[in-house]
Amino acid sequence: MKISISAHYSRGDISGQADELCQLEQAGADYIWVAESYSFDAVSALGYLAARTSRATLASGILNVFSRTPALLGMTAAGLDALSKGRFMLGLGASGPQVIEGFHGLPYDAPVTRLRETVDICREIWRREDKLTYAGRKYTLPLPPEQGTGLGKPLKIINRPYREHIPIALATLGDKSVEMTAEIADAWLPAFFMPDAASRVWGDALARGTAKRDPALPPLEIFAGGTVAIGRGLEHLRDVARPNVALYVGGMGAREKNFYNAIFRQYGFEDEAEEIQSLYLAGRKSEAEARVPDRFLEATSLIGDPGFVRERLHAYREAGVTCLSAGFAGTTTAERVQHCEALRNIIDTL
Repeated sequence: MKISISAHYSRGDISGQADELCQLEQAGADYIWVAESYSFDAVSALGYLAARTSRATLASGILNVFSRTPALLGMTAAGLDALSKGRFMLGLGASGPQVIEGFHGLPYDAPVTRLRETVDICREIWRREDKLTYAGRKYTLPLPPEQGTGLGKPLKIINRPYREHIPIALATLGDKSVEMTAEIADAWLPAFFMPDAASRVWGDALARGTAKRDPALPPLEIFAGGTVAIGRGLEHLRDVARPNVALYVGGMGAREKNFYNAIFRQYGFEDEAEEIQSLYLAGRKSEAEARVPDRFLEATSLIGDPGFVRERLHAYREAGVTCLSAGFAGTTTAERVQHCEALRNIIDTL
């Protein structure tokens, strides 16, 4: 099992986080994700980290498939992979209508189709076997004459990519999108992954997708985890996750269309999901946070003594997780690095 960490826009620009990320890389982190949302772009930060790091895979976590064309995403991934000498993973997702329509001013339509076709086009670009042509439901390359000037022509990416297969991770939650992820992606980024109950939510979709998977692809990597703090008497730190869980379960999307709330219900927390959402949407955020079940916080964190953490790692591994997404607790870099080293030592002895 490998370890992944994240740079996050909530902590400012990447230059202020790079020293700590490099120390965590030295302490055992194998992947570094860079989030974007509607903050500073992730691409420039990843280029900066390519120069600062030496071993870890750098990954976009995630770039949405609406605001950049598939060809630009393919070019961007090829450039970052070359800068990092083959250490890049392209993390893609659909984001949501609030960001795509509200911030980018684009219609939020056919997200699963767009994800699939973007993966197809990127891989065709990287193979560089011929000039790029594509006929899909959402993308046609070159653009048909009746939709433009008629001057478009097939082109091939000028520079030969460092690798012709750059790994692609997809952030998906819904049944159809998870099935597609298991079919075509190199890695899956679920949200609110509870290892003891994940198969109940996604097991069938993963099985259907895997049955259609190209045998030339490697086995699907699964990235999931939570906050990490290893030691005695640290259980109170699990409460730090309450605001984020309440935000997603209670406040993300419309009341009738909140994927995170639906997952929470499938885990068996139907009453809690209803109460958290009602309280959050009513502006009673503290009360919503208090309704997040202790059992969920315990099952989705790695906060406790080494024995507890080892037990949870076994649960994640049994659920198919191949890389632990770790957010290290602590008020200083030294504390977070210490937890990373402790986690690395436990994983290496599983």
